[in-house]
Amino acid sequence: MIILGLTGSIGMGKSTTAKMFLEAGIPVYDADATVHALYEGKATPLVEEAFPGTTDGKIVDRKKLGDKVLADPEALKKLEKIIHPLVHAEQQKFIEAARTSGAKLVLLDIPLLFEGGRETSVDAVIVVTASEEEQRKRVLSRPGMSEEKFANILKKQVPDAIKRKKADFLIDTGVGMEAARQKVAEIIDMVSVENFQPINRELSSAEEQNHA
Repeated sequence: MIILGLTGSIGMGKSTTAKMFLEAGIPVYDADATVHALYEGKATPLVEEAFPGTTDGKIVDRKKLGDKVLADPEALKKLEKIIHPLVHAEQQKFIEAARTSGAKLVLLDIPLLFEGGRETSVDAVIVVTASEEEQRKRVLSRPGMSEEKFANILKKQVPDAIKRKKADFLIDTGVGMEAARQKVAEIIDMVSVENFQPINRELSSAEEQNHA
């Protein structure tokens, strides 16, 4: 079974692209959706214990939690130590279920794939991209978004230019969603052939570090 990793910076159209894979019949794991579910379930008591007052006992209040951790790197690391193992466990359940069902190809939609060093866990990486102008226009049109908030988000993300260099496949949503959909179909065709060779991402990562 081929495992593709899908990632991209904020405002690049990653979620829309993930839906295109789903519509094409590819099983998709959504890391963001998993976090949302955990915040309404098994993660709630753990978050409350670590950050008192950020839940109502059943659901994590994402705004209150954000106020506690987003401006505090140590608090953010503390939260990640709670959430990341839970997310990884759910991801493994998804992969095993897909493998058991006979799936030949799955997609892991992971926003912070590179930031978390997770690229070595997939066979190939797809990066969704767009121009800086298009990205800015999309992000700043979101309710509650500001220039300051946008800048803070970008600081926590690997720059798009670096992601593009690390990508095995690129999907540019800035040229239109139909073109993106066609690219999705092309990628599915390329990785679905019997002689497709997964990328040795661990080797690539090691080589990159040696040449840093």
